[in-house]
Amino acid sequence: MLNQAYLFLFLLLGIGFLAKNQSLVVAVSVLVILKMAGADEKLFGIIQAKGINWGVTVITIAVLVPVASGHIGFKELGGAVKSPYAWVALGAGMAVALIAKYGVTLLTEDPHITTALVLGTIMAVSLFKGVAVGPLIGAGIAYFIMRIFELLRIGKGL
Repeated sequence: MLNQAYLFLFLLLGIGFLAKNQSLVVAVSVLVILKMAGADEKLFGIIQAKGINWGVTVITIAVLVPVASGHIGFKELGGAVKSPYAWVALGAGMAVALIAKYGVTLLTEDPHITTALVLGTIMAVSLFKGVAVGPLIGAGIAYFIMRIFELLRIGKGL
């Protein structure tokens, strides 16, 4: 009954508890429950295929709540564009969206990279109290570093 998947999940659950990371504990618990209920055959493929989009949608909703509640309006937007920090934030937002685009490309072209990205995300979440929103950005950064490495290797004839 306890196969490699369960052992790995329980290890992650333990790490989540030790690191006091509620997101990791909830995520692993949901997966264990779905697996024990036999729903993994039907749902894991759907979650894997659409989960990132669902997550991005939930994060986008959370970010837009101040707009919907009236705490951020046109007055605040007008004031923000006068700040150099707002321009930095605008550029950073654009950069990460573009980096994530290439992350999707990398994960599509080279799916085994997902294992390393998941491990890196889990380590950052559990050891450094990071937030698990980075796999696409991580994949995008990996994409760019891999392309730079390829250019350097080709340029030097390695």
